[in-house]
Amino acid sequence: MAGNRIAVIGGGPAGLMAAETVAEQGADVVLFEAQPTIGRKLLMAGKSGLNITHAEARGEFDARYGGARAHLQAALDRFSAQALRDWCAELGVETFVGSSGRVFPKAMKASPLLRAWLVRLNAQGVAIRPRHRWTGFAQDGLRFDTPEGPVTERFDAVVLALGGASWPRLGSNAAWVPWLEAKGVPLSPFRPANCGFEVAWSAPMVERHAGQPVKAVVASSAAGRIAGEFVVTHWGVEGSLIYAHAAALRDALERDGAAYLALDLVPGRSVERLSRDLARQPAKASLSNRLRKGAGLDGVKLGMLRDLVADIAQLPSDALAAAIKSVSLPIERPRPIAEAISVAGGVGWDGVDGTLMLKALPGVFVAGEMLDWEAPTGGYLLTACFATGRAAGLAAAAHAMGREPG
Repeated sequence: MAGNRIAVIGGGPAGLMAAETVAEQGADVVLFEAQPTIGRKLLMAGKSGLNITHAEARGEFDARYGGARAHLQAALDRFSAQALRDWCAELGVETFVGSSGRVFPKAMKASPLLRAWLVRLNAQGVAIRPRHRWTGFAQDGLRFDTPEGPVTERFDAVVLALGGASWPRLGSNAAWVPWLEAKGVPLSPFRPANCGFEVAWSAPMVERHAGQPVKAVVASSAAGRIAGEFVVTHWGVEGSLIYAHAAALRDALERDGAAYLALDLVPGRSVERLSRDLARQPAKASLSNRLRKGAGLDGVKLGMLRDLVADIAQLPSDALAAAIKSVSLPIERPRPIAEAISVAGGVGWDGVDGTLMLKALPGVFVAGEMLDWEAPTGGYLLTACFATGRAAGLAAAAHAMGREPG
């Protein structure tokens, strides 16, 4: 008879969901976490409101996963955005839909959800072992560094949910890469996703405007034409609008060696109307006054125009209007991967079967950001981590207990 002792390695959303799912199936589960406490990255995400999922239509939601959608579809079908909200409600955590369609807990924090979740896991008999760092494979099991020293343990199935390579100080340090490579698991290099980008601002621009938000703009790239806001920093740009374009900008840099973001600084007016409004300004007026009165621009937007448009003070009204409606922001490089909100890359889809089991390591399953997928911010990242954690947990339990995967 098959055994039923299962290890889940990683105490983030994917690992916790895998552990819960395994326990629901009646198997014994031990959750290993290298950090002193569980769910550190989840708690960090919750500092700004814990955007747990998104309420948009299912087809649009699933399309956010781009080329990985087909590989994630089965997991998302089993544990959709609505299923995640229902699961939160079962934990006693009520959610609501914000004005942008993003879904948050009413408490706007991760800590109440995590506390309730740990209570449930404890009631299910999940053994949680903090300060147990996985250090690779042994001939007869898995090696761990523990407070009592190195140990080797054997299991009937394993779920790996160790995260990608962003936020390494919270545990996602990609230390597992060489161990899987040595076993013949195909891996794609990690690349930053949902990240900031460096821009060669002038010294005056940095001195006057670093830290200021650029609001009510529309940015265009290969990702499309997207409205939102971002922040100017001393090294470049960051924020939700930049993250929405991050994959397109990163790919352009890798492919072409250059990338540009086209910014419409006055999206509420056509270029023709803007040209007329600027032409009405007195010819002797300063550039600042012309832009303030004719286009409603001052502060950081004016600073950007001065920095990015050559000889701007000499431009006639029609050319100035065209520049305002499509100022080109040259992107130099993404910020370091350790600063990224999430990553692309990881375990290749050709290395796992339809149950998320590693083809090179039967009985070992993978979930969360270890897999090669990416998505924009807006709740899509957490939803896929939960969904793949549940899929891997179901499959690991079935494997260990000699059942057909559900």
